[in-house]
Amino acid sequence: MVFEDRLTIDTPEGVPLELTLAGVGSRFASALIDYVFQTIILVALLLVLRFGVGVDPGSSGVAAAFWAVGFFVVFWGYDVAFEVLNSGRTPGKAMNGLRVVRESGAPVTFGTSAVRNVIRIIDILPGTYLVGMVSIVVTRRNQRVGDLAAGTLVIREPRRLPPEVFVSPSVQAQAWDTSAIGQEELDAVAAFLARRGDLAAGARIQIAAELAGRLRPKVGGAIASEGDEMFLERLLATKRGRF
Repeated sequence: MVFEDRLTIDTPEGVPLELTLAGVGSRFASALIDYVFQTIILVALLLVLRFGVGVDPGSSGVAAAFWAVGFFVVFWGYDVAFEVLNSGRTPGKAMNGLRVVRESGAPVTFGTSAVRNVIRIIDILPGTYLVGMVSIVVTRRNQRVGDLAAGTLVIREPRRLPPEVFVSPSVQAQAWDTSAIGQEELDAVAAFLARRGDLAAGARIQIAAELAGRLRPKVGGAIASEGDEMFLERLLATKRGRF
């Protein structure tokens, strides 16, 4: 039996979004993988300085300053760059099926990612990530100090769409450009389609219209006159195999 910390968030569309929070073990494993990649980058930088440029960071003030800047950029910029540009996933997190999101379930921004990673200096104390691990264990949403400061969460990626989501077999995937549709938006669509039968007619129409109105402009090739629920079903069918 597997015990998981789950969190339910009400999205602006009025559709509950259930997230599975990552625990200490999976986050620590992800961090180790990322540290390996960061170490490789730093070693490559050191080799460039020593053999490419011909200076030793230990004997040259300029080289030492360059090394210090490079170390900071790798230590801090690595996570920020991947979290902002890769939907909250560093290579380590991606390999373990984890992702950083804001507490609302929305994607992280540069500001939130920058804050959570600057505060990592506190989480890493006293050198063994003890503060961060204790914080994850004792907080209700499994947040380290950086997450608390930035208002972020680390969640497990859903491995597949909920089995109860029904899309008619007659609905075929479309030749649409859906690259602008993110995972959190797809989750909202899936949650609505799974629960639409339980909604009152007025609420069902309104939520479908809000979702379709927000997502249709992001889909290249979508027909504007198509019904809202049909559009959402076709969007789901098109994206189903891509996450």
